[in-house]
Amino acid sequence: MRSEENVIRAVEQYADMVRRICYYYLKNDADTEDIFQNVFLKYMLHDKPFYNDEHEKAWLLRVAINACKDYLKSFFRRNTVPLEVLNEVAAEVPESHREVMEAVLSLPQKYKDPIYLHYYEGYSAAEIGSILGKKENTVYSLLARGRKQLKEKLGGEGFDESDT
Repeated sequence: MRSEENVIRAVEQYADMVRRICYYYLKNDADTEDIFQNVFLKYMLHDKPFYNDEHEKAWLLRVAINACKDYLKSFFRRNTVPLEVLNEVAAEVPESHREVMEAVLSLPQKYKDPIYLHYYEGYSAAEIGSILGKKENTVYSLLARGRKQLKEKLGGEGFDESDT
């Protein structure tokens, strides 16, 4: 079990990233907070040492993604109606970014994850490959195909592949 100081430091350092990942998958504040707490509970109970800060960050990212996917597949989730459907509350995305975010979220999962991790979290293809368990060249292919689909969805005149 990790010390209280380690847990507090990790929460202060990685809370925004974990919360963004959870919200990206769950699109719901309440579920995001539940999974967020579970991720840091798992962190607190995880007793193996991390090699460095990047290893710790990647571990938290992977745990958050897996926890979100597990929650989305859970019996409870499949047999309830989300509050968003009832309230039709819009996500807190600036209006100028809403169209792009909606386009990214509408991509198939295999393109959405690499696009999000690269452009919103700033990971390189090699890091994304490590996180998602894919080869680096596969990640490059997924990014290229995802960008092509985004270009089609957004009517990408003036979009230049070399800008990415």
